[in-house]
Amino acid sequence: MGLTHFDEKGRAVMVDVTEKTVTQREAQAQGKILVSREVFTAIQAGTIGKGDVLSVAATAGIMGAKKTSELIPMCHILPLTNCKIQFELEHQECAVYCTCTVKAEEKTGVEMEALTGVSVALLTIYDMCKALDKTMEITEIYMVRKSGGKSGEIINRREEKRELDIM
Repeated sequence: MGLTHFDEKGRAVMVDVTEKTVTQREAQAQGKILVSREVFTAIQAGTIGKGDVLSVAATAGIMGAKKTSELIPMCHILPLTNCKIQFELEHQECAVYCTCTVKAEEKTGVEMEALTGVSVALLTIYDMCKALDKTMEITEIYMVRKSGGKSGEIINRREEKRELDIM
């Protein structure tokens, strides 16, 4: 399958989804931010001066997912039926993992919305904590899974692949 966002002359175009069938679409993306021990402890304790970092980041991630079509030029405007942002704190790694799960009943997938939600949530953590740590790293943003539409369910087996590479 070729690239769908270009016409026969190589010009950028929005994909025409007029003839596609409306189906239940779902996508889940994940990413993480690595922070200093000081920032990690402050996030855990809720003592960052700008407020509750994870609550603000979750709200920002949802807003980001809803505004994806304003940020990514060829994305369709999609009315999302659900968007959840979840965080997991990994003490040993000093990492905050973010997962964004997005749903819609639409003609096109919601992968970009899930990826944008994760990205904006992690950027918000960075913004709220940068006074304490200017060396934080946002990393490993990827699609975990998607479902709906012609391609059905796709699951990213990156964790399994990583385990095989180590063996």
